[in-house]
Amino acid sequence: MAKVIKLFGLLCLVVTIAAEVRVKRQDDDSDPDSVNVEELCKDRPGDEYFRLSTDGDCREVVRCTRSGLKQITCPSGLAFDIEKQTCDWKAKVTTCDKKEKPRKVLPILKTDEPICPEGKLSCGNGECLDKELFCNGKPDCKDESDENACTVELDPNRAPDCDTTQCVLPDCFCSADGTRIPGNIEPQQVPQMITITFNGAINVDNIDLYEDIFNGQRQNPNGCQIRGTYFVSHKYTNYSAVQDLHRKGHEISVFSLTHKDDPNYWTQGTYDDWLAEMAGARLIVERFANITDGSIIGMRAPYLRVGGNKQFEMMADQFFVYDASITASLGRVPIWPYTLYFRMPHKCNGNAHNCPSRSHPVWEMVMNELDRRDDPTFDESLPGCHMVDSCSNIQSGEQFGRLLRHNFNRHYNTNRAPLGLHFHASWLKSKKEYREELIKFIEEMLGRNDVFFVTMLQVIQWMQNPTELNALRDFQEWKEKCDVKGQPYCSLPNACPLTTRELPGETLRLFTCMECPNNYPWILDPTGDGFSKK
Repeated sequence: MAKVIKLFGLLCLVVTIAAEVRVKRQDDDSDPDSVNVEELCKDRPGDEYFRLSTDGDCREVVRCTRSGLKQITCPSGLAFDIEKQTCDWKAKVTTCDKKEKPRKVLPILKTDEPICPEGKLSCGNGECLDKELFCNGKPDCKDESDENACTVELDPNRAPDCDTTQCVLPDCFCSADGTRIPGNIEPQQVPQMITITFNGAINVDNIDLYEDIFNGQRQNPNGCQIRGTYFVSHKYTNYSAVQDLHRKGHEISVFSLTHKDDPNYWTQGTYDDWLAEMAGARLIVERFANITDGSIIGMRAPYLRVGGNKQFEMMADQFFVYDASITASLGRVPIWPYTLYFRMPHKCNGNAHNCPSRSHPVWEMVMNELDRRDDPTFDESLPGCHMVDSCSNIQSGEQFGRLLRHNFNRHYNTNRAPLGLHFHASWLKSKKEYREELIKFIEEMLGRNDVFFVTMLQVIQWMQNPTELNALRDFQEWKEKCDVKGQPYCSLPNACPLTTRELPGETLRLFTCMECPNNYPWILDPTGDGFSKK
């Protein structure tokens, strides 16, 4: 799975760093290469790539900019997929005969004189409908235009812009550009929080890595052990190991039940899809890792494919406190986490651009992109990477060490927004030097008195009650499970060989300290008790 994600990251990278070449407008209209830029770019989004011609090898596309058209060319062997808006292997691209994405009919939202009565808006065909019906997930206009302008910027029922008189801690936090420090504390008095997170199954392939990093000997300046956050996917997970990580004070969150590898399943998922995947995954972890304290409150979307308003409506209904799937583009100053009561303070970045546009009582633990340039003082600008393993130019421990220290300094020397180091365990295990470099970095940081390795929940706890460095030793929220000793709940878990009708022909082992269920838990039967008879 990690390889799939790595490849996806590489393909996204290819489209971004492919050489941008100015397409010169020809003054001679009789020239076959002449293009009317004004006409081509009318009403076209600036981030949409399109072809000038379907001749050729399907590698070249252009986009509109203020200075004219800019061209990118996919590397040899790849072609540009107009639908997905990225380079992909040529054999997989079926849109070489298309010049542009299909244009959708848009509603008429801005007019000099109102077209419709108050409280109603105009569909593309002039039909007037109640404002509440726009962007509600089902077409109501005859031309379906009410569901075609639903981005964070365009949704007529979108969340309002940040209002700091209305949005106050501990329940709400926002700022105009996302860079404001909670509590308006001076940067020098803010702890530099670092969150180490892992995505995927927890099992014999990676438990040794986690025990190496979090060996019980490394302590934050307040005397408590350093902590990490695990976004757990179900298949192949050893729940006795999850139970022990939780016992030691690490945070367990969910990464979905099935981890389906069709990205559109997540982007276009219904409320019920997200409910079954995330609440179902939480139910399984709670039951088979015996986590009964209600502490599983976070989630991350597979492939970081955010599910728009449906995902966040489900989260609010199911009492998930935070999401950790939205990425923020590399900027001069990193962004602090924020609540989604008000409009998100940065562009909707990342896969499929399906960010929530409405107001939701959920925290967003935003993933600030990492600057992966080898020499930031000299190298040309490169797009950032959100997962450490998607920084595909990192090939050695030495490069990895430079990446860690440079990005630490970017956060530490500006507004001290939490630094997220997000991994798939397989990447850290792929080279011994990566693991060694990470541990070296952790120990170097712990030599300071103002750097803390904390969980996502601990970041929220600090933000809800911003506390200056000199008072952090007594910050009670960070004292829970401060220094855990003792033995695992069980040394010999049950290795339950199970099947389910949902995965015919597969026998899967479920490792748990609890009793074995009747069936392997899966999407229609998350408890493993069996299907309900209809």
